[in-house]
Amino acid sequence: MRSDEAEDAEGERALGPQEMLGIIEAQRAAAARHFASPLPIFYVVWGLVWFLGYGAFFVRYGLSGRPDGPISLGAALAILFGTIGVALAISGYLGWKQGSQVRGTSQARGTMYGLTWFFGYMLVGAVCGHFGTLLPEAERTLLWCCASMMVVSLLFMAGAAVWNVRPMFYIGGWIAVVNVAGVMAGPGLHALFSAVGVGGAFVAAGAMVHLSTRLRPGRA
Repeated sequence: MRSDEAEDAEGERALGPQEMLGIIEAQRAAAARHFASPLPIFYVVWGLVWFLGYGAFFVRYGLSGRPDGPISLGAALAILFGTIGVALAISGYLGWKQGSQVRGTSQARGTMYGLTWFFGYMLVGAVCGHFGTLLPEAERTLLWCCASMMVVSLLFMAGAAVWNVRPMFYIGGWIAVVNVAGVMAGPGLHALFSAVGVGGAFVAAGAMVHLSTRLRPGRA
């Protein structure tokens, strides 16, 4: 009996510092892989939205910025909103899948952050819908696009500050730079800069996150 009790006591001994650190590091790495796993999909999907959606506007306006391209404004809008709808569905599923395993403060932050996007675009719709009627078609489209990009860039940087995610801040800053350059260049070039510069940045970010999680899973 005493030998059994000794074995039980030995099995239940307190873990040493190195063993505890190993367990903590393993759990941290597993959590990091879990939360980073949907990011490449998210980035690539939204990169395609920027490339296809704003690419359609570039085809519409061309380098001259005149609305005489081979596709109509309605077709360009259909491509943009169609790709956004697909991306929102995919993003919503990924967000639900991740959020279902998160509770407490993190969940509350995510909810407030999501509502901030809603109210941001509500303001864009109100402002651009009112003042856009005073502008020609190409300039009206530019107003909608640059205002939408402004919301995206600012909320990306704000989200980076909330969750301390530096790549997210860099992407938001890059979107702001592309937006300013495009506004100064005109409707056609704004669409081109957005499609190639922002769409390409999202796809590149997705590839980098994917590679980092595969090459350095413990530091994702």
